[in-house]
Amino acid sequence: IGNYAERIGAGAPVYLAAVLEYLTAEILELSGNAARENKKSRIGPRHIQLAVRNDEELNKLFAGVTIAEGGVMPNILSQLLPKKTLKDPLPRGDDAAASKEDSSSQ
Repeated sequence: IGNYAERIGAGAPVYLAAVLEYLTAEILELSGNAARENKKSRIGPRHIQLAVRNDEELNKLFAGVTIAEGGVMPNILSQLLPKKTLKDPLPRGDDAAASKEDSSSQ
């Protein structure tokens, strides 16, 4: 396929295998987490896509890669999200009792 070097060191294949094993383990771990978050027992292409695209370094490594059946990353513009109302929540539980005690002691 190509003539990249006349000689390759004896440790090069071992090092390359270790790198590939590490990358595979990293992708499988993140994909498994994505599958678990989606309540699935099997890792599918979608889970691999989510794992790779949510990890900054893997996303950089796989920038030019298309994962078949992976779909796209969910992205909703902030302008399209409903506006939140700024209401103070009612005090509940121990906080309510503590605030009553503080106001009665003054």
